Amino acid sequence: MTKSSVLGYPRIGANREWKKALEAFWSGKLEESEFLKQLQEIRIAHLCKQQEQGIDYIPVGDFSYYDQVLDTATMFGIVPKRFPYDGGPVPLSLYYGVARGTKDATASEMTKWFNTNYHYIVPELDGASPVVTENKPLIAYREAKEALGIEGKPVIIGPLTFLKLSKGYKASELDAWIDRLVPLYVQILQELEQEGVAWVQIDEPILVTKVDEKDIERLKSIYGTIAANVPNLNIMMQTYFESVDYYQEIVALPVKGIGLDFVHGLAGNLESIKTNGFPSDKVLGAGVIDGRGIWKASLRGKLDLIGELTAIVPADRLIVQTSCSLLHVPVTVQNESKLLPELKEALAFADEKLGEIALLKKAVASGESAVAEELARNSRELQAIEQSGARNRGEIQAAVAAVSKQEPLRSLPFAERHAAQERKWQLPIFPTTTIGSFPQSAEVRKARQSWRKGEWNNEQYNAFIREQIDLWIGLQEEIGLDVLVHGEFERTDMVEFFGEKLAGFAFTEFGWVQSYGSRCVKPPIIFGDVAFEQAMTVEETRYAQSKTARPVKGMLTGPITIMNWSFVRDDITREQIAYQLAYALRQEVEALEQAGIGMIQVDEPAVREGLPLKEKDQAEYLAWSVKAFRMTTCTVQDTTQIHTHMCYCEFHDMIDSIEAMDADVISIETSRSHGELIHSFEENTYKLGIGLGVYDIHSPRVPSVGEMTNMIDRALRVLDPKLFWINPDCGLKTRGSEETIASLRNMVDATRIAREKHTVQV
Repeated sequence: MTKSSVLGYPRIGANREWKKALEAFWSGKLEESEFLKQLQEIRIAHLCKQQEQGIDYIPVGDFSYYDQVLDTATMFGIVPKRFPYDGGPVPLSLYYGVARGTKDATASEMTKWFNTNYHYIVPELDGASPVVTENKPLIAYREAKEALGIEGKPVIIGPLTFLKLSKGYKASELDAWIDRLVPLYVQILQELEQEGVAWVQIDEPILVTKVDEKDIERLKSIYGTIAANVPNLNIMMQTYFESVDYYQEIVALPVKGIGLDFVHGLAGNLESIKTNGFPSDKVLGAGVIDGRGIWKASLRGKLDLIGELTAIVPADRLIVQTSCSLLHVPVTVQNESKLLPELKEALAFADEKLGEIALLKKAVASGESAVAEELARNSRELQAIEQSGARNRGEIQAAVAAVSKQEPLRSLPFAERHAAQERKWQLPIFPTTTIGSFPQSAEVRKARQSWRKGEWNNEQYNAFIREQIDLWIGLQEEIGLDVLVHGEFERTDMVEFFGEKLAGFAFTEFGWVQSYGSRCVKPPIIFGDVAFEQAMTVEETRYAQSKTARPVKGMLTGPITIMNWSFVRDDITREQIAYQLAYALRQEVEALEQAGIGMIQVDEPAVREGLPLKEKDQAEYLAWSVKAFRMTTCTVQDTTQIHTHMCYCEFHDMIDSIEAMDADVISIETSRSHGELIHSFEENTYKLGIGLGVYDIHSPRVPSVGEMTNMIDRALRVLDPKLFWINPDCGLKTRGSEETIASLRNMVDATRIAREKHTVQV
């Protein structure tokens, strides 16, 4: 009989209970014992939901106190050597110190989990001597069994994926690290086997990326060793986010099950299984329900897909499951009360996806007639959203099609624009600025809530926002920054703010997902054609500029970031969505310029995270992403300086595309990667204006002048001083005012030191 499973469940809770507990604990408002109790209650409640839906293989160990990769590292005692650690189970204070930094040590690097908007903590292997500090999957299994009688499915990140996502070792040392870690995995799995665990899910998503024959040989060795030492444990070797390239080698591994993504990897995985078949001694984990998207599945379509699979794999060796962990979607649609009916009825968040899994299992077991009513309702709901007026705005579609056929180019090349901009702005060498936002204090958040609830009228709220702008314009001038920002106090989120003012967007009340740590975001839903309706940022920016003689940047979020940080419709291509956004944002850029704003920052921090995992698809994505950015910015005057901002990532493979965006100035986060990004510029010349973030805004610590001076000095060894800007890593929205002011003062002091060291003839 076909079974059902889920690869992971959101840890944050329907009302972000997890986030609130973390932040209360960090602030000292919650004792550790009470904190642990609250998280256990959240964890048990999540297991109950899956149990109630009749899920056969419920994941345990997917719950985390911060991040699942950090959990794996600390389970093996892998702690960065700059932190004091004497071995044994890693205490919470050290665990969170590695993630967030301490007074004496910087936090570990944080980067994107494959091509999602989730961030993981990068393990640092340099100097580590791994041992099993505690068997976390076993602890999770016992808890579920004792509390609810659940025979859980422990989830573990696989050895190859863990090492490929780690840093602090040379490529030539990978095999030695495998030899060190695999015995520890064997120890973990043997203890699970002895406990009577039936199935273990070992995640190896690295296999959908660029791997080679040597990696496949490593994989054979890893799982051969595990099979020889843990012969009676059923292992589901799980992949997700794309199709696997070495299909035949992977399905031949000595494991009991192979999990494949039949949503985002549908074409490749389905072709592979049809061409090559599937081993008769294995179970297929068929990821047919989208773990990353928020739209209801076409259940008839999914049953047709399952029919294709069961023609090859008997139903009793098939597990119907999600394509990946449900970590990437909100918890439930049920609490949403303000969405259009046709939109709400077309959505499926985590809890609704559990229901879809259960229904598909029932249909396979009992036939479609057993679920005929549910299938008919599903078809009606999907048809209603497809036929909605919001998705069929012919005038917008025609205008965007016409604009996207044109080549988006500035009227002059960068060198000539730069000369004109220097004459206009007369900035000092190494201009200083920030990325855009300033601290959103409790007072700011309370004011916004009062306005949204109707307790404040527009005049009261606008007066408050202007007071904040006045305060921070004055502070920026006093600190000594050269290019100012208005602070974005009127904005909740850099994507939500724009989505609320553009047509084609919808917003949930409780649709939160985890981005990193306790940072949760509520992605907008792009459900219709996107259109500009009225100026969105002009009023506050123009007001800020009226309060200072120094330039104030207009601040926008770029089309690719808005798209990548939203849940997007699935009836048209992402390229089409990007062009609709670009056309709408171009009209805002033009409105800012007409209002006298001569520096405009169009942020694109999420370009890299949208990069397809398959190398063959990357060039096309980058081409239309660059085109969308240029569509947004190409119509301004030569003296209007276009800035952009990108988050830390591996940029070495897309430097050319970044340069092709043709922004006059780009700022890039670098401090958490400890200057590694600078190495990219040691190997690749960059000819446009650039600012490499000189301090990490994700940590509450105030960096010293010396730290920032060192970062500046290294950058100036490879970048043109005439084109170099100095700025923090990212926006300062989440930081406190005191630490923000102190950090910016140190940054300006470091800039003065740099100016004294470098004399440049302009």
